[in-house]
Amino acid sequence: MDYGFDEDQEAYRQTVRRFATTVLAPHYQSDDKTATFRRQQARDMAAMGLTGLRIPTEHGGQEATAVIAGIATEEVGRADFNATYLIINTALISDIIVRNATPQQQAAWLPGIASGETVPCICITEPGHGTDAASLELKAVRTDTGWTLHGEKTSITLGMASDRGVVLARTGGPGARGVSAFWVDLHHPTVTRSAFDDLGSRAIGRASLHFDGTPVEDGDLIGAEGGGFVSVMQGFDYSRAIIGLGCIGAAEASLDEALQWSRDRVAFGQPIGTFQGVAFPLAECATYLKGARHICLEALWRKDNGLEHSAEAAMAKFWAPKLAAEVIHQCLLTIGHVAYSSEAPIGQRLRDVIGLEIGDGTAQVSKLVISRHLLGREFAP
Repeated sequence: MDYGFDEDQEAYRQTVRRFATTVLAPHYQSDDKTATFRRQQARDMAAMGLTGLRIPTEHGGQEATAVIAGIATEEVGRADFNATYLIINTALISDIIVRNATPQQQAAWLPGIASGETVPCICITEPGHGTDAASLELKAVRTDTGWTLHGEKTSITLGMASDRGVVLARTGGPGARGVSAFWVDLHHPTVTRSAFDDLGSRAIGRASLHFDGTPVEDGDLIGAEGGGFVSVMQGFDYSRAIIGLGCIGAAEASLDEALQWSRDRVAFGQPIGTFQGVAFPLAECATYLKGARHICLEALWRKDNGLEHSAEAAMAKFWAPKLAAEVIHQCLLTIGHVAYSSEAPIGQRLRDVIGLEIGDGTAQVSKLVISRHLLGREFAP
């Protein structure tokens, strides 16, 4: 068993770290203060191949492994946590399109994602349906040439900025088998957007989207009619693991700052790191982060090797964001009043990672998946 990155993976990690530190990090706090998603960020990340990681090379992508996508997300999370959403969204949506779309659809849709020209989002959550996504109500009404969409999606990551969306809509009867997936132009005049004023991750433009007869053609259907729920949900096992690594990256950056502060700050005549009350909580943080990181990477390794990874991805999803919030909080307390100022990034990281304790599946859902894996479905909730 190999617990380290190979030479190519390590070189890639260092390359992404240099890029994220020099290009992304300088905008992390200012983008939050202005609640702005910069299109230049998408272009910069595309130039590094970060928006095309899971896209085949013939469509302008990197055709990278899941582990490589995880490495990139962790390093970007260290520098600009909110920039990880571009990796998460593009990787998840690219996987959905590659697995379910026709060759013609892939050729039409994937190059724009890889180049950063098309910023995509995924539209599942509704005002009355979050975790219970199979009960969604947004309707797709059949027309002579396709469908029209009627209803609302809410809490959509990058909802204010996205050009296209994978939209789940009801084309049939109740339940998951009545749901289809569409590739929808979000600039159509029948789509209106309402932004949230959020606690954290303000730069990603979380929004509600209202569809008032939005037309989609037959060629915009992804996969089979009625197969949208299953085809989209299969992708989340993968995205949940890279979400975990993005959160861990933000926590690792905070821990690095707290460790350096503990070396530099002198109290009672000595560096504060020499006091057990300072050093031991940081030792605990480092230990827990290492464990959570291994779970995330194992889930991605298992995906790359065609192995079942739902339980590991669920472990990554519920533990890593929760742990990241706890670690960043402890680091803030270690540094003290200096870190409590908005001039320091640590408070923003805390606000930001909390959002992913909610988004992409709650802890309760993750624990349900894990318990069913451990006990067997007939013996679990």
